[in-house]
Amino acid sequence: MLVPKSVTNHSAIIHPPGFYIIGFKSFSYISAYIFFLVFVYLVTVVFNGLLMYIIAMDNKLHTPKFLAVVNLAVIDALLNTSTIPGMVKTFVLNDNFVPFNLCLVQMFIHYSCICLESYALAILAYDRVIAISFPFRQNVLNTRPIMFTIIGLTWCYSVGLLAYSTIIMTRLSFCRSVTVFSYFCDYAPVFRLACNDYSLHWAVATVSLVNLIAPFIFIVFSYVTIIMTVFRMKSVTSRMKALTTCIEHLILVTIFYFPLFIIYFVGLLIKSVNPDQRVLSLSLATCLPPCINPIVYSLKTKEIRTRASDNLIQKLTRNSSNIVRIGLFRT
Repeated sequence: MLVPKSVTNHSAIIHPPGFYIIGFKSFSYISAYIFFLVFVYLVTVVFNGLLMYIIAMDNKLHTPKFLAVVNLAVIDALLNTSTIPGMVKTFVLNDNFVPFNLCLVQMFIHYSCICLESYALAILAYDRVIAISFPFRQNVLNTRPIMFTIIGLTWCYSVGLLAYSTIIMTRLSFCRSVTVFSYFCDYAPVFRLACNDYSLHWAVATVSLVNLIAPFIFIVFSYVTIIMTVFRMKSVTSRMKALTTCIEHLILVTIFYFPLFIIYFVGLLIKSVNPDQRVLSLSLATCLPPCINPIVYSLKTKEIRTRASDNLIQKLTRNSSNIVRIGLFRT
């Protein structure tokens, strides 16, 4: 579908008013799937918000590890916010038009969060390798100022890279189709619609893949170091205790990286992948981890479980006291 075009830069570059999102062409149960994602979004917001609240309210949890956990929780909430509300508008309310500038904003936020999520998992791996392999140097190598610095640098790098990636989209001229086959304003499906050269955008997309692969390689080397350290421990109890502290992080790494890697490798090996299946797989691969991450940390991390149960007990005690006080007053 073509729309009237607005011309910028003295007719050299043509920007359309917006794009039409047309993913899930042959998917029969799209409404049910979107309502499932709405549930995923609510869980994402509630559990990540609860996780941030618990850590913020407990001074004992103001450690480098839990600063990294809060960083991941913020990214998770932003990641699903960047796509799921838009999917409701597009596929449930049947309003699939996205204005040009809003499309760029959505693209920027989504891919910034994907990049940040990858680095956030690498930061958590750094915390684990320092705690297990270099415990006597932990107060030097992994302090709160150092963790703040590392997190700040990843945000500056990711936001800067994606700001550049988004700004160069404005150099493209869209003089043909403005229909984007995806579940949001996806980077590659949008720049492929351009009628001028987009080789620079391909290069930037390649760098974005490096931002997934490089943190993953760092995580792998971190766990190689951890395993070597664990095998040098004489006590079986110490080995089990060290490995137990890594379980939640390994789960997060698995649910984030492996679906994305499988989708990309299948796309490379099998050229005739059904487009709807690819869009469905990508949307699940990006929307589910932000929902699962806070649940995993809440269930697997003793400090958070203890703090959450303490809060619940305090609220129940306070409510019981209020009920008794009201009863005595009425008597």
